[in-house]
Parts: sequence; structure tokens; C-alpha cells
Amino acid sequence: MSYRWRYEDESGAPVDGPEMAFDDQDEAEEWFSATWPDLLADGVRQVVLLDGDTEVYGPMSLDPPAQ
Repeated sequence: MSYRWRYEDESGAPVDGPEMAFDDQDEAEEWFSATWPDLLADGVRQVVLLDGDTEVYGPMSLDPPAQ
């Protein structure tokens, strides 16, 4: 299988994002760590990590915590 991110708005509806595939979870997470501010600026509010069609975890919010 390959890992990829599913991009969503705050209600969980799909939004467009980069179509990337990764060989392992570490590679996917490293890419995300470097890219999440750009995704947030482009309207992505949460992500789900997938291994093939299986959800690994998420949704994970990109918005900063409320203070």
C-alpha cells in the first residue's frame, strides 16, 4: 500500500490538495510537517492519513487551538 493524505474543510467535506503518495508513514508525516502551513493557507482545515483506503488516523485539525 501507499500512504497519502485526505484533505478536508472544517466540516469534513473533501477539499483539493496535493496528490502525493508515500512509501511509508514516516515519509508522509515528514512531508506534512514541512507543508501544513501552506495547506492551511490554501483552505485545508483538517487531514486524514490513509494507507491505501484504510484510515490510519485523523481527522487532525490544522487550525491552532483556541485561546
